[in-house]
Amino acid sequence: MSEQHNEALHFAQNWQQQLGDAFSKLEDLCRYLQLPIDTLPISTTASLDFALRVPLSFAACMEKGNPDDPLLKQVLPIQDELTVYPGFNNDPVGDLKAAAQPGVLHKYYGRVLLINTGSCAINCRYCFRRNFPYQELQLSKQSEQAAIDYIRQDTSLSEVILSGGDPLLLNDARIAKLFNQLNAIEHIKRIRIHSRLPIVLPARITNELIEIFKHSAKQIIMVVHCNHANEINERVINAFSLLKNNDITLFNQSVLLKGVNDSADSLCHLSEQLFEHGVIPYYLHLLDKAAGTGHFEVPETQALALIKEVKARLPGYLVPKLVKEVAGEKSKQLVF
Repeated sequence: MSEQHNEALHFAQNWQQQLGDAFSKLEDLCRYLQLPIDTLPISTTASLDFALRVPLSFAACMEKGNPDDPLLKQVLPIQDELTVYPGFNNDPVGDLKAAAQPGVLHKYYGRVLLINTGSCAINCRYCFRRNFPYQELQLSKQSEQAAIDYIRQDTSLSEVILSGGDPLLLNDARIAKLFNQLNAIEHIKRIRIHSRLPIVLPARITNELIEIFKHSAKQIIMVVHCNHANEINERVINAFSLLKNNDITLFNQSVLLKGVNDSADSLCHLSEQLFEHGVIPYYLHLLDKAAGTGHFEVPETQALALIKEVKARLPGYLVPKLVKEVAGEKSKQLVF
Protein backbone atom coordinates (compact mmCIF):
# COMPACT_ATOMS: atom_id res chain seq x y z
CA MET A 1 0.00 0.00 0.00
CA SER A 2 1.44 3.42 -0.98
CA GLU A 3 2.31 6.10 1.55
CA GLN A 4 -0.11 8.49 -0.18
CA HIS A 5 -2.92 5.95 0.22
CA ASN A 6 -2.07 5.47 3.90
CA GLU A 7 -2.17 9.22 4.45
CA ALA A 8 -5.51 9.52 2.68
CA LEU A 9 -6.94 6.84 4.98
CA HIS A 10 -5.49 8.62 8.02
CA PHE A 11 -7.00 11.98 7.12
CA ALA A 12 -10.39 10.34 6.55
CA GLN A 13 -10.43 9.43 10.26
CA ASN A 14 -12.00 11.64 12.90
CA TRP A 15 -9.83 13.93 14.98
CA GLN A 16 -9.62 11.58 17.97
CA GLN A 17 -8.34 8.76 15.76
CA GLN A 18 -5.83 11.08 14.11
CA LEU A 19 -4.65 12.20 17.54
CA GLY A 20 -4.25 8.59 18.63
CA ASP A 21 -2.06 7.94 15.58
CA ALA A 22 0.33 10.82 16.34
CA PHE A 23 4.06 10.05 16.20
CA SER A 24 5.35 9.21 19.67
CA LYS A 25 8.54 7.34 18.72
CA LEU A 26 11.61 9.02 17.26
CA GLU A 27 12.26 6.07 14.98
CA ASP A 28 8.82 6.30 13.39
CA LEU A 29 9.03 10.05 12.81
CA CYS A 30 12.51 9.81 11.30
CA ARG A 31 11.47 6.92 9.07
CA TYR A 32 8.49 8.93 7.80
CA LEU A 33 10.73 11.94 7.11
CA GLN A 34 13.37 9.78 5.44
CA LEU A 35 16.04 10.92 7.89
CA PRO A 36 18.69 8.55 9.29
CA ILE A 37 18.15 8.77 13.03
CA ASP A 38 21.88 8.39 13.80
CA THR A 39 22.70 11.59 11.87
CA LEU A 40 20.50 13.81 14.07
CA PRO A 41 21.45 15.40 17.44
CA ILE A 42 18.59 13.54 19.12
CA SER A 43 18.46 12.99 22.87
CA THR A 44 16.45 10.10 24.24
CA THR A 45 16.93 11.63 27.70
CA ALA A 46 15.19 14.80 26.52
CA SER A 47 12.36 12.76 25.03
CA LEU A 48 11.89 10.93 28.33
CA ASP A 49 11.74 14.23 30.19
CA PHE A 50 9.26 15.76 27.71
CA ALA A 51 7.73 13.21 25.37
CA LEU A 52 7.67 13.37 21.59
CA ARG A 53 4.20 13.95 20.16
CA VAL A 54 3.59 15.02 16.55
CA PRO A 55 0.35 14.54 14.60
CA LEU A 56 0.72 13.42 11.00
CA SER A 57 -1.11 16.60 9.96
CA PHE A 58 1.90 18.60 11.14
CA ALA A 59 4.60 16.12 10.07
CA ALA A 60 3.13 16.08 6.55
CA CYS A 61 4.04 19.78 6.25
CA MET A 62 7.74 19.02 6.82
CA GLU A 63 10.22 18.62 3.97
CA LYS A 64 11.31 15.02 3.84
CA GLY A 65 15.04 14.44 3.99
CA ASN A 66 15.71 17.89 5.48
CA PRO A 67 17.20 17.77 9.01
CA ASP A 68 16.96 21.57 9.21
CA ASP A 69 13.26 21.78 8.42
CA PRO A 70 11.82 24.63 10.57
CA LEU A 71 8.82 22.56 11.61
CA LEU A 72 10.94 19.57 12.57
CA LYS A 73 13.12 21.79 14.78
CA GLN A 74 10.05 22.72 16.82
CA VAL A 75 9.30 19.14 17.83
CA LEU A 76 12.55 17.13 17.75
CA PRO A 77 14.04 16.39 21.21
CA ILE A 78 17.74 17.20 20.99
CA GLN A 79 20.79 17.26 23.24
CA ASP A 80 20.70 21.05 23.62
CA GLU A 81 17.62 20.70 25.83
CA LEU A 82 19.86 19.26 28.53
CA THR A 83 22.08 22.36 28.64
CA VAL A 84 21.46 24.59 31.66
CA TYR A 85 21.08 28.25 30.65
CA PRO A 86 21.29 31.03 33.27
CA GLY A 87 17.91 32.58 34.02
CA PHE A 88 15.89 29.68 32.62
CA ASN A 89 13.58 27.93 35.11
CA ASN A 90 10.42 25.86 35.53
CA ASP A 91 8.03 28.81 35.97
CA PRO A 92 9.28 31.52 33.59
CA VAL A 93 6.11 33.66 33.47
CA GLY A 94 4.95 33.42 37.08
CA ASP A 95 1.99 31.12 36.49
CA LEU A 96 2.27 29.47 39.88
CA LYS A 97 1.93 32.73 41.82
CA ALA A 98 -1.05 33.69 39.64
CA ALA A 99 -2.99 30.51 40.48
CA ALA A 100 -6.07 31.71 42.32
CA GLN A 101 -7.23 28.11 42.75
CA PRO A 102 -6.90 24.84 40.80
CA GLY A 103 -7.46 25.53 37.13
CA VAL A 104 -7.67 29.32 37.48
CA LEU A 105 -4.87 31.78 36.68
CA HIS A 106 -5.69 35.40 37.43
CA LYS A 107 -2.79 37.58 36.27
CA TYR A 108 -4.38 40.54 34.54
CA TYR A 109 -7.26 42.88 35.31
CA GLY A 110 -10.57 42.02 33.66
CA ARG A 111 -9.66 38.57 32.41
CA VAL A 112 -9.03 35.17 33.87
CA LEU A 113 -7.43 32.09 32.35
CA LEU A 114 -8.64 28.53 32.80
CA ILE A 115 -6.13 25.69 32.55
CA ASN A 116 -8.62 23.28 31.02
CA THR A 117 -6.26 20.37 30.44
CA GLY A 118 -2.59 19.49 30.60
CA SER A 119 -2.67 17.70 27.25
CA CYS A 120 -1.68 19.01 23.83
CA ALA A 121 -1.96 17.50 20.36
CA ILE A 122 1.71 18.33 19.82
CA ASN A 123 4.63 18.74 22.19
CA CYS A 124 6.52 21.84 21.08
CA ARG A 125 10.02 21.75 22.50
CA TYR A 126 10.01 25.49 23.32
CA CYS A 127 6.78 25.25 25.38
CA PHE A 128 6.76 27.62 28.36
CA ARG A 129 4.53 25.22 30.29
CA ARG A 130 6.56 22.09 29.61
CA ASN A 131 7.36 21.91 33.35
CA PHE A 132 3.95 23.06 34.63
CA PRO A 133 2.43 20.95 37.49
CA TYR A 134 -0.77 20.10 35.65
CA GLN A 135 -1.69 17.32 38.05
CA GLU A 136 -2.20 19.92 40.77
CA LEU A 137 -3.38 22.94 38.81
CA GLN A 138 -5.43 21.88 35.80
CA LEU A 139 -9.20 22.25 35.80
CA SER A 140 -10.63 18.86 36.72
CA LYS A 141 -14.29 17.91 36.60
CA GLN A 142 -14.28 18.18 40.38
CA SER A 143 -12.82 21.72 40.49
CA GLU A 144 -14.81 23.07 37.54
CA GLN A 145 -17.75 24.35 39.58
CA ALA A 146 -15.44 26.20 41.99
CA ALA A 147 -13.78 27.89 39.00
CA ILE A 148 -17.15 28.95 37.58
CA ASP A 149 -18.15 30.31 41.00
CA TYR A 150 -14.89 32.29 41.14
CA ILE A 151 -15.68 33.88 37.76
CA ARG A 152 -19.30 34.56 38.72
CA GLN A 153 -18.33 36.29 41.95
CA ASP A 154 -15.73 38.64 40.41
CA THR A 155 -17.73 41.20 38.44
CA SER A 156 -14.55 42.98 37.29
CA LEU A 157 -14.02 40.10 34.84
CA SER A 158 -15.20 40.57 31.27
CA GLU A 159 -13.23 37.87 29.46
CA VAL A 160 -12.45 34.20 30.09
CA ILE A 161 -9.46 32.63 28.34
CA LEU A 162 -9.53 28.89 27.75
CA SER A 163 -6.00 27.55 27.72
CA GLY A 164 -4.02 24.49 28.72
CA GLY A 165 -2.49 22.35 27.39
CA ASP A 166 -4.96 22.82 24.59
CA PRO A 167 -8.62 23.40 25.49
CA LEU A 168 -9.85 22.01 22.18
CA LEU A 169 -8.70 18.56 23.30
CA LEU A 170 -11.73 18.53 25.58
CA ASN A 171 -14.58 16.58 24.02
CA ASP A 172 -17.62 18.39 22.65
CA ALA A 173 -19.77 17.59 25.69
CA ARG A 174 -17.30 19.20 28.11
CA ILE A 175 -16.82 22.23 25.87
CA ALA A 176 -20.60 22.66 25.54
CA LYS A 177 -21.05 22.42 29.30
CA LEU A 178 -18.31 24.98 29.92
CA PHE A 179 -19.80 27.37 27.37
CA ASN A 180 -23.26 27.02 28.89
CA GLN A 181 -21.85 27.85 32.33
CA LEU A 182 -19.99 30.90 31.03
CA ASN A 183 -22.93 32.05 28.92
CA ALA A 184 -24.98 32.29 32.11
CA ILE A 185 -22.58 34.81 33.70
CA GLU A 186 -23.83 38.26 32.74
CA HIS A 187 -20.62 40.26 33.21
CA ILE A 188 -18.59 38.00 30.90
CA LYS A 189 -18.55 39.50 27.41
CA ARG A 190 -16.02 37.36 25.59
CA ILE A 191 -14.65 33.84 25.57
CA ARG A 192 -11.14 33.59 24.18
CA ILE A 193 -9.69 30.23 23.11
CA HIS A 194 -5.93 29.71 22.83
CA SER A 195 -5.35 26.68 20.63
CA ARG A 196 -2.73 25.17 18.35
CA LEU A 197 -5.16 22.52 17.08
CA PRO A 198 -6.39 24.45 14.01
CA ILE A 199 -2.72 24.35 12.90
CA VAL A 200 -1.52 20.91 14.00
CA LEU A 201 -4.77 18.93 14.03
CA PRO A 202 -7.25 20.87 11.87
CA ALA A 203 -9.65 17.91 11.82
CA ARG A 204 -10.68 19.07 15.33
CA ILE A 205 -12.61 21.97 13.79
CA THR A 206 -15.77 20.02 13.11
CA ASN A 207 -19.30 21.11 12.29
CA GLU A 208 -20.35 19.86 15.74
CA LEU A 209 -17.79 22.12 17.44
CA ILE A 210 -18.90 25.05 15.31
CA GLU A 211 -22.51 24.46 16.43
CA ILE A 212 -21.41 24.84 20.06
CA PHE A 213 -19.73 28.12 19.20
CA LYS A 214 -22.72 29.36 17.19
CA HIS A 215 -25.01 28.96 20.18
CA SER A 216 -22.77 31.00 22.45
CA ALA A 217 -24.21 34.20 23.86
CA LYS A 218 -20.70 35.62 24.15
CA GLN A 219 -18.28 36.84 21.51
CA ILE A 220 -15.74 34.15 20.65
CA ILE A 221 -12.14 34.92 19.85
CA MET A 222 -9.70 32.22 18.84
CA VAL A 223 -5.98 32.84 19.10
CA VAL A 224 -4.18 30.21 17.07
CA HIS A 225 -0.46 29.51 17.31
CA CYS A 226 1.48 29.33 14.06
CA ASN A 227 5.23 30.02 13.86
CA HIS A 228 6.04 29.40 10.21
CA ALA A 229 4.15 29.72 6.93
CA ASN A 230 4.92 26.08 6.09
CA GLU A 231 2.50 25.07 8.84
CA ILE A 232 -0.40 26.38 6.75
CA ASN A 233 -1.73 23.78 4.32
CA GLU A 234 -5.10 23.12 2.70
CA ARG A 235 -6.51 21.38 5.79
CA VAL A 236 -5.49 24.31 7.99
CA ILE A 237 -6.98 26.79 5.51
CA ASN A 238 -10.27 24.86 5.57
CA ALA A 239 -10.32 25.01 9.38
CA PHE A 240 -9.69 28.77 9.26
CA SER A 241 -12.54 29.21 6.78
CA LEU A 242 -14.97 27.22 8.90
CA LEU A 243 -14.18 29.34 11.94
CA LYS A 244 -14.10 32.67 10.13
CA ASN A 245 -17.33 32.01 8.23
CA ASN A 246 -19.09 31.48 11.56
CA ASP A 247 -18.14 34.87 13.02
CA ILE A 248 -15.21 33.73 15.12
CA THR A 249 -12.48 36.35 15.25
CA LEU A 250 -9.08 34.82 14.48
CA PHE A 251 -5.74 36.09 15.75
CA ASN A 252 -2.32 34.46 15.66
CA GLN A 253 0.49 34.44 18.16
CA SER A 254 3.97 33.20 17.30
CA VAL A 255 7.14 32.64 19.27
CA LEU A 256 10.38 33.96 17.81
CA LEU A 257 12.61 30.88 17.59
CA LYS A 258 16.25 30.59 16.59
CA GLY A 259 16.63 28.51 13.45
CA VAL A 260 12.87 28.40 12.87
CA ASN A 261 11.53 31.85 12.02
CA ASP A 262 14.30 34.29 12.94
CA SER A 263 14.46 36.06 9.59
CA ALA A 264 12.46 38.95 8.14
CA ASP A 265 11.60 36.84 5.09
CA SER A 266 10.08 34.12 7.28
CA LEU A 267 8.13 36.54 9.46
CA CYS A 268 6.80 38.53 6.50
CA HIS A 269 5.73 35.41 4.65
CA LEU A 270 3.93 34.13 7.75
CA SER A 271 2.00 37.38 8.22
CA GLU A 272 1.01 37.45 4.55
CA GLN A 273 -0.20 33.85 4.60
CA LEU A 274 -2.15 34.29 7.81
CA PHE A 275 -3.94 37.40 6.66
CA GLU A 276 -4.71 35.90 3.26
CA HIS A 277 -6.73 33.26 5.08
CA GLY A 278 -8.50 35.51 7.57
CA VAL A 279 -6.13 35.45 10.55
CA ILE A 280 -4.77 38.68 12.04
CA PRO A 281 -1.10 38.64 13.15
CA TYR A 282 -1.32 39.59 16.83
CA TYR A 283 1.73 38.78 18.96
CA LEU A 284 5.31 37.76 18.26
CA HIS A 285 6.64 36.58 21.62
CA LEU A 286 10.20 36.62 22.75
CA LEU A 287 10.98 33.18 24.11
CA ASP A 288 9.74 32.52 27.63
CA LYS A 289 12.73 31.24 29.59
CA ALA A 290 11.55 27.75 30.45
CA ALA A 291 14.19 25.21 31.44
CA GLY A 292 15.17 23.11 28.43
CA THR A 293 14.45 25.78 25.81
CA GLY A 294 17.51 28.07 25.90
CA HIS A 295 18.81 26.98 22.48
CA PHE A 296 15.75 28.60 20.86
CA GLU A 297 16.40 32.07 22.27
CA VAL A 298 16.83 35.02 19.91
CA PRO A 299 18.48 38.00 21.66
CA GLU A 300 16.19 40.99 22.17
CA THR A 301 18.45 43.29 20.14
CA GLN A 302 18.24 40.90 17.18
CA ALA A 303 14.49 40.59 17.61
CA LEU A 304 14.13 44.37 17.51
CA ALA A 305 16.15 44.60 14.31
CA LEU A 306 14.00 41.86 12.74
CA ILE A 307 10.66 43.43 13.61
CA LYS A 308 11.83 46.83 12.37
CA GLU A 309 12.69 45.23 9.03
CA VAL A 310 9.29 43.55 8.96
CA LYS A 311 7.65 46.91 9.66
CA ALA A 312 9.57 48.47 6.77
CA ARG A 313 8.28 45.79 4.39
CA LEU A 314 4.66 45.27 5.45
CA PRO A 315 1.63 47.46 6.10
CA GLY A 316 1.12 48.11 9.80
CA TYR A 317 -1.85 45.76 10.18
CA LEU A 318 0.36 42.82 9.18
CA VAL A 319 3.06 43.56 11.76
CA PRO A 320 2.58 41.60 15.00
CA LYS A 321 3.41 43.26 18.31
CA LEU A 322 6.77 42.13 19.60
CA VAL A 323 6.19 41.33 23.28
CA LYS A 324 7.66 39.55 26.25
CA GLU A 325 6.03 38.29 29.40
CA VAL A 326 7.60 39.32 32.68
CA ALA A 327 6.49 37.49 35.82
CA GLY A 328 4.50 39.77 38.13
CA GLU A 329 3.78 42.51 35.56
CA LYS A 330 0.16 43.53 34.94
CA SER A 331 0.29 42.98 31.18
CA LYS A 332 2.48 41.71 28.37
CA GLN A 333 5.47 44.04 27.93
CA LEU A 334 5.64 45.70 24.52
CA VAL A 335 9.16 45.48 23.08
CA PHE A 336 8.18 47.04 19.75
